[in-house]
Amino acid sequence: MKSTKILSIAIILAAFVGLQNGRAQIAAGHKKPNVIIILTDDMGYGEISCYNKNQIQTPNIDRLANEGVRFTDFYVPTPYCAPSRASLLTGRFPLRHGMVENPAPDANINDIGLNSTEVTLGEAFQEADYKTKCIGKWHLGHKPEFSPLKHGFDEYYGMLYSNDMRPVQLIENNEIVEKTVDQRQLTQKYTSKALEFIDRNQKSPFFLYLAQAMPHKPLAASAPFFTDGNSKELYESVIRELDWSTGEIINKLAKLGILENTILIFMSDNGPWYGGNTGGFKGMKANNWEGGIRVPFIARYPKALPQGKTISTACSSLDIFPTLMALTQTKTNPSIKLDGQNILNIATGKSNSHAPIFSMKDTKIRTIRDGKWKLFLSKPDYFKEIDSEKWIDKRAPDGTTILAPFQQATPTDYPGAKPIQMEGEMLLFDLEKDPFESTNLIDKFPEIKENLIRKYNAFLNTMPKL
Repeated sequence: MKSTKILSIAIILAAFVGLQNGRAQIAAGHKKPNVIIILTDDMGYGEISCYNKNQIQTPNIDRLANEGVRFTDFYVPTPYCAPSRASLLTGRFPLRHGMVENPAPDANINDIGLNSTEVTLGEAFQEADYKTKCIGKWHLGHKPEFSPLKHGFDEYYGMLYSNDMRPVQLIENNEIVEKTVDQRQLTQKYTSKALEFIDRNQKSPFFLYLAQAMPHKPLAASAPFFTDGNSKELYESVIRELDWSTGEIINKLAKLGILENTILIFMSDNGPWYGGNTGGFKGMKANNWEGGIRVPFIARYPKALPQGKTISTACSSLDIFPTLMALTQTKTNPSIKLDGQNILNIATGKSNSHAPIFSMKDTKIRTIRDGKWKLFLSKPDYFKEIDSEKWIDKRAPDGTTILAPFQQATPTDYPGAKPIQMEGEMLLFDLEKDPFESTNLIDKFPEIKENLIRKYNAFLNTMPKL
């Protein structure tokens, strides 16, 4: 009897060990995918060659498009920085997460930041045992409670704000490591930190959020990308260096043998400022015409996404959170209300159905896009002239001077088609036939207008009151 029990225990132990070994082999063979989001600052739709063949050649970014999925109608919820970034990281519309304007320490806008109750991609991946790092522009508050380290990132390196906001200083985790920042080296430094993080975490799943400083003004690029010249040459140099940076990351992943197990996303936070390129769309950063809210978006992940596919279904940066959770099989609290949707079926061509997409400015929703239709719910912003003086940093080198370098030509060319005054408060466009928003159809299709207004009201009723 005793020997029978011992034999039974041995069999059970052997089975248990076998089960554990099997689980280990599955884990080793099916490691959770890494996730990298490369977010550029103020890059226009038409500034990379896979969206505009006549523009600067960007072979590395184009490679992502050739080996992944390129979206032609991809939107951000606001045409400026902070609310757009908060929505990307939370999957929630600005009225829901509460960040509807840009914090700015040099304008004494100090109390705005991402609320501690918000769950970011960093926190979701951190809970799933990912190593997480944020590099570059944060712009979600500078008080201690708003730090990237409080929002799911194990590590942080970068400038908390735009590169034209004082104090211009580099921070590593919670420490100021550089006060006199020569911005010509920013893209190089951010790239180096990204490669080091990937190297160090190659054997564990990681989430890298690389929020580049460029091509936000003041423009700056390192040698040999730029030495001297006019503003157009400087802008092109900045884009070429961003493309180089993207290539360095792709090459590092390939060298380590983890490229195929990495979800790579490339996008911009909003449309371009003066000197940029909307690809012909009307408007620019800070307004809700297509040029301000339609951005380049590319995703590469060969295990789940097709290669070289172009998607024209309108999608949104709010979709990134739920889609990444699905792709990585990461669970989140079901009580958290997300405003985006899992677009994997859209990305693979199995569906072209998407909920209405809204954009806002300040505290008001300005537009709704539903299928091919776009409705301006209130009077849009129209073209304004600006001065054409050189950008000069008049501040002394006191540790917070903007070095980009000291003096440079600032581009003043309007980046898209100029939005000239149109009749009426509300405007309706058929973006399939009229992507440049030139013909107002508000009087021709009153039933479409009323249907879109109903959808707007239904959406607004789901939002908390600010």
